[in-house]
Amino acid sequence: MIEDFLKHLFPRAVLQRNLTLSYTLCLGGLAFSCLMLLAASGLLLLFYYQPTPAAAYPSILLLESSVWGGRYLRSLHRLASHFFLVLIVLHTLRVILTGAYQKPRELNWLVGCALLLLAIFEGYTGYLLPMDQLALWATQTGMELLHTMPVGGALRAALVPDGVGEPASLLRFYVLHILMIPGALFFLSGLHFYRIRKDKGVLPYL
Repeated sequence: MIEDFLKHLFPRAVLQRNLTLSYTLCLGGLAFSCLMLLAASGLLLLFYYQPTPAAAYPSILLLESSVWGGRYLRSLHRLASHFFLVLIVLHTLRVILTGAYQKPRELNWLVGCALLLLAIFEGYTGYLLPMDQLALWATQTGMELLHTMPVGGALRAALVPDGVGEPASLLRFYVLHILMIPGALFFLSGLHFYRIRKDKGVLPYL
């Protein structure tokens, strides 16, 4: 799968007609580019962010006021996350409108749906990390909405065992945001590209 993933990113040949702009605009590839940008910028942010209720917000203020390029780096990470979500949604709509989810691509459609849901959840977990007032209220609202869903109470207890913004809940959101969800996103992206090459319908020259 890793070999096919790399071949998809760096194909041995590209048809000339595939280099022209079309209505799809390579939405999936652009979304993956945003994901890599998020990983790179997030890795740099880890050098300054402190995942504790008392230090989280001051560490953001320090990053933006005292670190060279810190405000730009944080803005880049935030804007890349917005573009990532928009591009995945547009890519999903393109797949629906063109019927690309039909046989033999049903498995890849499910993988793509999982990527969309994980991308939304990744954005949600990252929203709490600055620990400002907006982040606290938005996360609290999301947790209350989750509580109204089936098994939502158990999920809420797992995510925020001691309340929104408390030490354990902030640490869980932090680990989910920087490790578990990104790992799942990159794994499913590799599987997604592997299935594209496996089906070969999208890339007739492979």
